[in-house]
This record gives sequence, C-alpha cells and structure tokens, in this order.
Amino acid sequence: MAVASSSLTGGSFDLSSTSCSSSSSSSLDCFRHQVRFFGSRRRIKPLVYWTRSHSLSPKCELSSNSVVKNGKKESRTSSLSALELLKTSAADRYTKESSSIMVIGLNIHTAPVEVREKVSIPEAQWPQAIRELCSLNHIEEAAVLSTCNRIEIYVLALAQNRGIKEVTEWMSKFSGVPVTELCQHRFLLYNQDATQHLFEVAAGLDSLVLGEGQILAQVKQVVKNGQGVPGFGRKISELFKRAITTGKRVRTETNISSGSVSVSSAAVELALLKLPEYSSSTARVLIVGAGKMGKLVIRHLAAKGCKKMVVINRTVDRVAAIREELMDADIVYKPFSELLACAAQADVIFTCTASKAPLFIKESVQALSSVDSEDGCRRLFIDISVPRNVEPSVAEVEGADVYNVDDLKEVVEANKEDRLRKKIEAETIIAEEVKQFEALKDSLETVPTIKKLRAYAERIRSAEVDKCLSKMGDDIPQHKKKAIYDLSLGIVNKLLHGPMQHLKCDGAENRTLSEILENMHALNRIFGLDTEMSVLEEKVRAKIEQNQKQSS
Repeated sequence: MAVASSSLTGGSFDLSSTSCSSSSSSSLDCFRHQVRFFGSRRRIKPLVYWTRSHSLSPKCELSSNSVVKNGKKESRTSSLSALELLKTSAADRYTKESSSIMVIGLNIHTAPVEVREKVSIPEAQWPQAIRELCSLNHIEEAAVLSTCNRIEIYVLALAQNRGIKEVTEWMSKFSGVPVTELCQHRFLLYNQDATQHLFEVAAGLDSLVLGEGQILAQVKQVVKNGQGVPGFGRKISELFKRAITTGKRVRTETNISSGSVSVSSAAVELALLKLPEYSSSTARVLIVGAGKMGKLVIRHLAAKGCKKMVVINRTVDRVAAIREELMDADIVYKPFSELLACAAQADVIFTCTASKAPLFIKESVQALSSVDSEDGCRRLFIDISVPRNVEPSVAEVEGADVYNVDDLKEVVEANKEDRLRKKIEAETIIAEEVKQFEALKDSLETVPTIKKLRAYAERIRSAEVDKCLSKMGDDIPQHKKKAIYDLSLGIVNKLLHGPMQHLKCDGAENRTLSEILENMHALNRIFGLDTEMSVLEEKVRAKIEQNQKQSS
C-alpha cells in the first residue's frame, strides 16, 4: 500500500496509523483522491492509493537516507532500531497530535440531491446527533449544519484519522448510505481550511446563490440548538459564533446580499422562466408548506405580481400571519387533506416541507386532471425540499415538469455576475476573521499547561500545609489554621501570576502567539509537566472506558 498525503493550510492528513483489514478492503476506497473546487479556491483531500495486487502484509521500506554497503542496505540512522521507532511512535501517538477541528460533509458542489436527502438531518434531531457524535471514542465536540444545499458535520477530533472514520461510519449508520458511497461525495477539511469554509458558508460565498442571506440564519440556528447540549463545546461554539460575526460583517461592509436572490426567490424566477410569457400573470399557483422557505416563496411571488395563491399547511396559524403581512395578496388556506384536489387546479406547484416521504408520486399525479390550456401549457413542480417532496418519476407523467434545488443553477448564473466583484472584498474580510479565530484557538492550546501547572502547585501547597499543621499539634485554633491556609494560597498565587500571564493571549500585552507557545513548552520542561499522561490520551481513555461501561 502506497501512502500519499497532501498538505493543507492549517493541517495535514496522514493515514499511516489507520488500520486496514483484508475483510473490508472496500473501506479503503473511502480514501481515494478527490479534488473539490469551492469558488475560486481548490481544496485537495488527502488520500491513500490502494493497489489490490499488493500483499496485505505491511512492509518496511528503507528511506532515501539508506546507503549500500557490501551489497546490503543499511540505514544512516541505525542507532534507532525498528522496534525502538515503533515504540516511540506508539508512545507519541497522542502527545504529538493536537486536537483538530474538522468538517466532514456533502453539499451541492459535491453531491446530487438524491444523495444529500438521504443524509440530511432534521433540525429537531441536531441535539441528539451531537450527543451521539460525542459518544464516539475520538470526538470531543460536534455541531451539525443541515440545509437543502448541504449536510456538514463539524467536530473537534482527538485524533484526525480515527475521527474521520468514526464520523463517516456514524453518517452511514444514520442515513443507511454505504460508507463507500459517502466517500465518493464527501469533502474533508481540517483546522484553518475548515474555519475558512464555515466563514465562507456564513457569508454566503459557498451558497448556490452567491450572497444569499438565509444561510446566515441557519448558522445561527446551529448555535441556538446547541445551547446546553453536552458536546457543543467551547471551541466549536466559538467557531460558529465567529462565523456569525463574519457573515454579518461581510454583508454590512460589502453589500454582497443587496439585491441577491435566495433559494426561494430563485425557485420563483425559475418558474417564471419556464412558464409561457403570456401565462405568467394568470398562472394558478399552489404552495405546499408555510415554513421559512414557504414564507419566502410567497413573499417573492407577491413581489413579482402574483396576487392570488393557495397555500397548504398543517395549521392555519402561519398562513394567517403571512396573510396579515401581505395584505394586497389573496392568500387562500387549505389543509393537507385537500392536497391532490388543489394540485389538480394548479399550474405551478411549489413544495417546501420537511416531510421525509414524497407528497407527490407518479400514480397520484397521473390521476390529476390535465392543465387547462389550449396552448399546451405544462404543470410545473418546483421542489425545493430536501428530502424531496416530489418523486423524480413524476417527470415521466405527460404534461408534468419537475425541478429541484439542483436545477436552480440556470437562474443563479444569470444573477450572480454583479456580485462577483464584491466577493473579492468579502474574501479579504474572511481572511482577517480566520486569522483572528486561529490565534484564539491556538492560544487555547496553553490551557492544559495552565491546569497542570496549577494542579502541580496545589499538590505541593496542600502537602506542605498538612505537614506544617501536623507538627504544630491538634490544639491549633481554627482562625490560625485559616491564616496558614490563606498564607500558603497567597504565596502560590503570587508565584504563579507571572508564568500564567505569559501563557495568556488576551491582548493586554503585546505578546506574539509563538512567544506564548515557547513559554508553554519551557514551563512544561521546567516543571516536568510533559511526563504526565497527555491530555488527548487521557480524554480518549476516559471516553473508551465510559462507552465500555454503557455497553456492558
């Protein structure tokens, strides 16, 4: 097996520690080389090439540092035996690897809607998904962003390769999509690349509709749904909060969203493009679903001059609220029980519900009366739901045309040219915000050292106080004991104040991140803090033990 790795900004991918077995060689296909293009930037996923003709037995090959002597190859670094190297590698597996922020996902650029709809996670299930993801051995924090155009899982992984494997397998188990199929469509980004991607998402730069505003509201929902959920931890929550700040700043400073279209408005534009010009003002319109997407569709229809429309929803309350907002439009409410009857009277049907099962199937549409038009006008189904509300086979029915979110590109291309100039400004802002967040994230690397140094000092302080009190006898007044305790605490705090200040990156002093990290390593050496079990290994062991207890 030949291993190749591609360096990424903010991190690299190494599969050398990924275990493989001959019984599941297909799982190796997950790591085939894939190149994804997002906007103007190229993202390359690290890879493993698998040659099936090779033996499954691992082989040790000499590096380019080897020399030939007496017809035999000898290593220049012969002072270290292969066994010693193996032991060192195993011991340093976690101490040399810091936790990584990663995004594992599928979006409109990498996967068709028929795959995305299977993997999508309803908003109500996001908290449960976070809990399940964080129960995995190598996942410490998690967040889920699932929309009609993307399903992206952001995690703080204790080990990169293991984290990827665990999350991918979880996605497969949740969706029923085989791991091999997920790997054909997924994208993987790490650390700074993952940060930049989320900031671009929040700013609307990664959307089908450049600069669209709805995605920012969806990113906010991630934070709202994550509040109080174990696993939506400090680093991931800070990442999403900073993404929201970035999205707001981009829209304020560049006006990239001014006059921009959303998925909902693009759907309306697509319907107008497909309808004959003479019938666009008289077309009978049906909207199925009055949630966020449906409400936006109704607004855009009203703005385009559609004054009469029928809205089907499970409850009348939302439709009544929309009717009060759009006083000039004649909006008629109908319950779901009248879905097919209303569809039979409609020329254009917009579907935007969270239903997991199709609302329109081939047989039900065949039973509908044909569109009443002398000029052969066809019935349009504009389906912007994920999972889809209209079965693809409906397109086979005579007189019916079906469009989904992937078909909106025709409209988007016609609307984004005037915003491309603003995109350059937005990318500059995003670069600034990424730099600031990465500095904040990196400064948190000193937290374990701060905790270990405090614990080290506290052990010494407590032991010395106990020793002192034992020598003074048992008849010491309580106020004197307290005075001794306070004195010892004050001395320790004053001694620790200087080192602690040199480990913090709060902007109070002009100290670079490299200086802070150098200080951290120096304190680790001076006080022998590196001899303790690494924080990552500690966390992994604790999670494994917890999972074993739950399964027993």
